[in-house]
Amino acid sequence: MSNNILKKITSNLIETPGRIRGWLNSIFVPIWLQLSLTMTAVILLIVVTISVGVLNRQKTLLYNQTVKIGMVTLNYVVNNASIPLLENNALRLNTLIKESAKIEGILFAIIVNKKGIIEAHSDVNKIGRPYHRIANRKNVKHEAGVTHFNYAAANGDRVLLLNRPVSFMNKHLGEVYVGISIDFIEDAIHKDKLAIIWLTVIIVFFGIVIAILLGVRFSAPVLKLVAATREIADGNYQFKVELNRNDELGKLAKSFNLMIGELWVKSIMKKSFSKYVGNDVLDMILASGEKGWLKGNKNEATVIFADIRGFTAYSSAKEPEQIVEALNEYFEIASRIILKYEGFVDKFIGDAVLGVFGVPVFSEDHTERAVKACLEMQKDFKAASVGGNRLLLSIGLSVNAGMVVSGNIGSQIKMEYTVIGDTVNVASRMNAFAAAGEVIIGKSIYDKLKDRLDVIPLPPQRVKGKTEKIETYKVLAIRD
Repeated sequence: MSNNILKKITSNLIETPGRIRGWLNSIFVPIWLQLSLTMTAVILLIVVTISVGVLNRQKTLLYNQTVKIGMVTLNYVVNNASIPLLENNALRLNTLIKESAKIEGILFAIIVNKKGIIEAHSDVNKIGRPYHRIANRKNVKHEAGVTHFNYAAANGDRVLLLNRPVSFMNKHLGEVYVGISIDFIEDAIHKDKLAIIWLTVIIVFFGIVIAILLGVRFSAPVLKLVAATREIADGNYQFKVELNRNDELGKLAKSFNLMIGELWVKSIMKKSFSKYVGNDVLDMILASGEKGWLKGNKNEATVIFADIRGFTAYSSAKEPEQIVEALNEYFEIASRIILKYEGFVDKFIGDAVLGVFGVPVFSEDHTERAVKACLEMQKDFKAASVGGNRLLLSIGLSVNAGMVVSGNIGSQIKMEYTVIGDTVNVASRMNAFAAAGEVIIGKSIYDKLKDRLDVIPLPPQRVKGKTEKIETYKVLAIRD
């Protein structure tokens, strides 16, 4: 059980960083805020780093300078105090002390004899008293016979105390002490810190303002691009990104507009092409590109032809507007039904329609689909003719199945996807045997569906390109 608990704890520890990263990634942070925080952090890091270095160096320099001043004063007093100490000349000793105390920064100066009695002092009230050594020494150093250290006075002042023995002819006569206030160092550093803090605040303020301006400048185009992607997702290919900038974002906006234009053209092409092929065929074409459907392929397919009987006489007796309107209704019905049964409209040839089933998307029942499409066309043509378009009663349909060659055929100027081959030619020529309102099939269709078809066999007919007569059948119905 303990092992299971340990494994669970270990697993949680391993997964926790990933969860935290996922939580952080889920939080939306605007670019201007990211830039502001980043710039603020960088400025603070730079300022703090430089300030610490500079202030510490300045503090060290001021302290060393104070030590030097103290040493100069101390040496002056020591060099002039030996004779007065020998002579016990209190007046001369106190004069030395008064002269030393006049130097800026000197708190006090003391001359102590070899017995530890104060012979001279900046405070005359302490002359003649025993000198008590400082106990709480800090930062004690010895340089060139001089001892100096820091301590805190009773009144809270921080003092640098320097002392050096006084001797004459190697005979110890006493000691000299010089006290210097080092509070001014901290005061100077404190003032510099305040100045740096105010300077940092000003720099950070302007940095944040600049970061916000830059963030807005960069985020505004991005938001426009986001809005553009939403418009594209909604199918609005007329949307344009208005961005007058001569930089990378401006180039991105131009490229985005070009992309939208290309998508618009492709959407028009797709919408137009979808009128001739079913959605399944269209999706396959868009997914495969030129890898398969554009190249030549040999497949089994079913071809249907629909042609108008007596169209020449009809067109000579009608106005052009009437002819076009009647043809459009005929083509509309034929195309809709071909697509309904998952075929595609190969082309319109004058008053004829060529439909293909089984390519470019193969289906096992393409022959059945083609026959059902023709029978439904026959039914819908008759129903639509009630509206006055008598042309719809004059359409004959023929169906043939077999091997076809399919692919993108044409020139670099104009190309079209179509099917060619003997199966197509025979289907076209069989159409001559179909009277108005009839559906004629070849033997290949009959052999596949004879158990389900109601047909009337027609006399064998000779067609162009064939040495033998072909068998044809008029279809009455197909059973499910």
